[in-house]
Amino acid sequence: MSRTYHHGKDRRIRVRGERRPTDLKRLARALIELEYQQAQAEAEAAAEHQRQAKAAKAAKRRRNRKADA
Repeated sequence: MSRTYHHGKDRRIRVRGERRPTDLKRLARALIELEYQQAQAEAEAAAEHQRQAKAAKAAKRRRNRKADA
């Protein structure tokens, strides 16, 4: 007989865990926080790029003034 052939005996079924439904509010908050952090990082990167461009432009102006003098 196979192991699954137990018609005459009482079966013991164990439930190890119950799957909980997805907490949509928690998921939404996490996604919003992630998007906020990404936007903040992009804004900081853009600001840094602008600072570097401004500094490079000022340095170029200084070099041109020294060359003219």
